[in-house]
Amino acid sequence: MTDLAPNDSNAPPYSVSELAFALKRTLEDRYGFVRLRGELSKVTHHSNGHVYLTIKDDKAAIDGVVWKGNVRSLGVRPEHGLEVIVTGKITTYPAGSRYQIVIDSMEAAGVGALLAQLERLKAKLAAEGLFAPERKRPLPTMPAVVGVITSPTGAVIRDILHRIRDRWPCQVLVWPCVVQGDAAAGQVSAAIRGFNAIQPGGPVPRPDILIVARGGGSVEDLWAFNDESLARTVAEGTIPLISAVGHETDTTLIDFVSDRRAPTPTAAAEMATPVLAELRALISDFDRRLNRCGARTIEERRSRLLGAARGLPRPNDLLALAQQRFDIASGRLDAALHRNTTVHAQDLLKVTARLTPDALRRQHAAKADRLADLGARLNACGTRAPERARTHARLPVLWERLRSAGARRLTRAEDQLANLDKLRQSLNPRRPMELGFALVRKADGTIVRTSAALALGDHVSLQFADGEREAVIGDEGPAPSSAPPVRPPPAPPRPKPVPPKTDQGDLF
Repeated sequence: MTDLAPNDSNAPPYSVSELAFALKRTLEDRYGFVRLRGELSKVTHHSNGHVYLTIKDDKAAIDGVVWKGNVRSLGVRPEHGLEVIVTGKITTYPAGSRYQIVIDSMEAAGVGALLAQLERLKAKLAAEGLFAPERKRPLPTMPAVVGVITSPTGAVIRDILHRIRDRWPCQVLVWPCVVQGDAAAGQVSAAIRGFNAIQPGGPVPRPDILIVARGGGSVEDLWAFNDESLARTVAEGTIPLISAVGHETDTTLIDFVSDRRAPTPTAAAEMATPVLAELRALISDFDRRLNRCGARTIEERRSRLLGAARGLPRPNDLLALAQQRFDIASGRLDAALHRNTTVHAQDLLKVTARLTPDALRRQHAAKADRLADLGARLNACGTRAPERARTHARLPVLWERLRSAGARRLTRAEDQLANLDKLRQSLNPRRPMELGFALVRKADGTIVRTSAALALGDHVSLQFADGEREAVIGDEGPAPSSAPPVRPPPAPPRPKPVPPKTDQGDLF
């Protein structure tokens, strides 16, 4: 570029683009590094990842741009009305003849700006319901595994381990991470997601409760725990979490999202674990109270039993009447046996009086007369020989008739027998069992013919062709196979047959 005198009318003219790019190079060379403080306005997050904004004060404004490669490394999220300090270089936009600053880094200008940004983020998350009390999970009473997310080199982890060791025997898993600086929020979020990703029953035990701990510090030191992505990670976790960041007066964003806030890391260890000695003392106290209650109940029942016993008659009074009746009956027994023997002796004499020799002689004479009569008839048959010959001649004919008649009778008898056998088989109660049916009997032995004859819980006997099984009537099928079969109550004893009445009489 050649310097031209103002009054030299022969100077070659600049094109617009030459002048614009000349100014661009001049500004970038002169203001290659600029640190600028002001208030953000017109913040636009473009879809391609770039951020366009305006930085202003009470008298002037300058446009700014943050390329998408630098957006993640910014110390704060650009928002409208936030006072910031930015670092970058001044350049121009030749197409619009405007100058702007290309921002490389951004930080909040003072504590007031940080707190204002925090309040806006807190209101946003509260409107989404992340701080609602009903979404907070209860802490486990007796955790077996405690997960701690903190720096492994600080005094915080030693205080937590010492406090847990004194109170409750459990396993502690420590996930080391930085707790200050730009990388702190990302590492704490990764630790929370890592603990929640552990599956129960795996090689690494899954924690029952998590503790995020850090010592005290300034607002800037604790600012990593005000990160929006960290707060959302805490809200999305499934393991109950205790926030123990800073001292009692320090408050960060995850304190509102976590399930419980502890004023100090030591207090977080006390919230997460019970005191074993106190539990033992409590169990001992419950045991003593249980024993006293049991003794008092037994004594009360004993007093009530003695009071009820005083209203009952004495055992001797209950047995006196029966003892008296027994004595009277035993006294009459001897005389009654003698009388019974006398009566039977008299009956025997009456029977033996009729057994005389004359009765035997009469029976012998009657048998002799009958034998003589049979002999006479036999002799008379011997004198009729011709008649017997004719009878013998007719014997074959008679025999054939007799055989035919016998055969016909035998055939009819066989047919009747076959019909009776079919009727027997049709009436045989065991034949349906051979076809797969079962005979159902009640506990008293009666046969069940209708379902109305059975009620829920009745004991029945199922008789099959090859054996017998017991069952209980229910409304949802048979009883489970693991339970032993229920035996029906025994059938009532059959009444003893009454002996025939004799003339023995009553002993009493």
